[in-house]
Amino acid sequence: MKVIVDQDKCIGSGQCVLLSPEVFDQRDEDGIVVLLNADPPAELHDAVLEAAQVCPSLAITVEE
Repeated sequence: MKVIVDQDKCIGSGQCVLLSPEVFDQRDEDGIVVLLNADPPAELHDAVLEAAQVCPSLAITVEE
C-alpha cells in the first residue's frame, strides 16, 4: 500500500488523524494533513482505507 496526500485539497477536518494517527498528523498552524508513513504496515491498512473514504475533500489517495 502506498499513501499519497494532496495538501492543497485538504481542509483540515482531521478525520484521518482520528482514524489512523500512526499514518496521519496535522500541521499546528492550519490543520492541514501531514503524512507520517507513506507505506504503512498491513495492520494499519483498514484504518488508512477508511480515512481515505471519509476524507471530505478527497485529499488522500491509496494505491495498492
